[in-house]
Amino acid sequence: MPPLSLLFLALAVSIDSFGAGFTYGLRKVKIPISGYFILALCSGAVLYFSALLGLAANRVLPENASQMIGGFSFVLLGVWALWQILRERKASPQEKKDEQRERILLKFEVKTLGLVIHILKLPTAADLDRSGTIRGMEAVLLGIALSVDAFGAGFGAAMLGLPPLGLACVTGFMSALFVYLGIRAGKGIAKAGWMGRLTFLPGIILILYGLWRLSRPFRHPAN
Repeated sequence: MPPLSLLFLALAVSIDSFGAGFTYGLRKVKIPISGYFILALCSGAVLYFSALLGLAANRVLPENASQMIGGFSFVLLGVWALWQILRERKASPQEKKDEQRERILLKFEVKTLGLVIHILKLPTAADLDRSGTIRGMEAVLLGIALSVDAFGAGFGAAMLGLPPLGLACVTGFMSALFVYLGIRAGKGIAKAGWMGRLTFLPGIILILYGLWRLSRPFRHPAN
């Protein structure tokens, strides 16, 4: 697989990290250098594990079947991401408040698992001690939370031929980078209407990438 495909995919699954970082920046939450390192390591580890599963499946399936499954995985992930955004936008203010309360209750009922789910939807919940700084175990939880949604992408990428280690390294680095850039942007911007439009970008990229991979057998038929 060309390096461009690796960067393209890592970009698609890491853009959400910018949104999380932007939220931190608006609230003046800080992450030390060690926190970025932990975040990248945990994000990369989750992607590496999912990619290994995809690689194992790729070895027992025919090449064309792997291409089709991998391509469909990205299309479905993209559609799911877009549907989540549209559902959230259509929800009434009261429904959003009710949903937020349910997530907070889940945090207490399911402890560790619930906490991760809570962080996924409300990134600033990773600041457990309300100190205004993400460090140590808080960075671990944030890294895992940011990569959970990309778990399926790692599986599909390995089935399409992307190297698990390369995918994990690039994605981990870009996740930390996008959180950093998001924090910097959030500190300088009080209101960002363009962020609402940016949320659609990861889903669109994943769908286009999946369709492109699905078309490959037709563009390069077997001899």
